[in-house]
Amino acid sequence: MQMKNKQMKPTVSCFVVVFVSAALLMVPAVEAKKREKEVPKVTHDGLELVLDSKADAIWVRPGADFSGYDRIQILDCYVAFKKYWAQRHNRDSVTKVTNRDVEHMKAEMAELFREVFVEVLDTEGGYPVVDEADDDVLVLRPGIIDLDVTAPDTQSQGRSYSFAASAGSATLYLEIFDSVSGEILARVIDHLAASDRGGVMRWTNRVANRQAAQEVLGKWAEGLRNRLDEVHGQAD
Repeated sequence: MQMKNKQMKPTVSCFVVVFVSAALLMVPAVEAKKREKEVPKVTHDGLELVLDSKADAIWVRPGADFSGYDRIQILDCYVAFKKYWAQRHNRDSVTKVTNRDVEHMKAEMAELFREVFVEVLDTEGGYPVVDEADDDVLVLRPGIIDLDVTAPDTQSQGRSYSFAASAGSATLYLEIFDSVSGEILARVIDHLAASDRGGVMRWTNRVANRQAAQEVLGKWAEGLRNRLDEVHGQAD
């Protein structure tokens, strides 16, 4: 799904900001104080850092009121693997991934993002996902970056087996806009890893990888749903 407003489309410069911002946040939790110094308190477009956030970083436009938004529009999810991910995997593994495999996995992740977010946001009296702009429509422009799949299961692998304690990790880069004016209202960056399964090495296949991705995406979607419920006075 694409917005008719050309200004809403991702640009090269936009994703330069994405990668630089994410790089600043890829630090352990024990370095939280150091991270607070590195993360800008005010962004180049006037958003202010929200403290005590469950995500790695959230910036919100001062005075933004989200209570008037009852519906959601979700733009196509941009997906980017961690730099040199394929090269490192092919160097260290007997199973190989091709450029075609990488593009296929990116498309699958983008499709799964929409599937999970629609399921979480648009259920049980939630926020209908729509295609058109309107006064009560909030636009999500999502990106999954630094995607790191530990043991990818591709069609070319045949009957090969891959084992891993964790399916991998990814960083969410989410921008939230007013659908009519196109003004950016908030920006979220958060890094998550799939459950480590208790440190036990298990066979990783396409089904397991998909379940792990659903787990991570579900956490992000539920976090957004909870925030929207709070501003609409529906939180538990």
